Amino acid sequence: QVQLVESGGGLVQPGGSLRLSCAVSGTLFSIYVMGWYRQAPGKQRELVADITSGGNTYYADSVKGRFTISRDNAKKIVFLQMNSLKPEDTAVYYCNLGRRDYWGQGTQVTVSS
Repeated sequence: QVQLVESGGGLVQPGGSLRLSCAVSGTLFSIYVMGWYRQAPGKQRELVADITSGGNTYYADSVKGRFTISRDNAKKIVFLQMNSLKPEDTAVYYCNLGRRDYWGQGTQVTVSS
């Protein structure tokens, strides 16, 4: 059974940082592209960043230069380092396996003073 478990969300002030983690079990990991998505209240879920098995990365324009995605294939974990956070980054963040219908439960990120 495929499981994705996110952690690391929380409340942070504007300009602060958070590091999200997503641990994967029940499947191969290294061969799949891994992605981080987010969904703010009243908005559609959007792709924030993803990373291929070879380490190639993609970032949404809104997070370029502030967020960094990385992966540890041995531990089956994907990370999202978020710096210089803004109130508009507030959302539930989800990780995704292989651009398929495999999602974690989400972790809330709130950026507020």
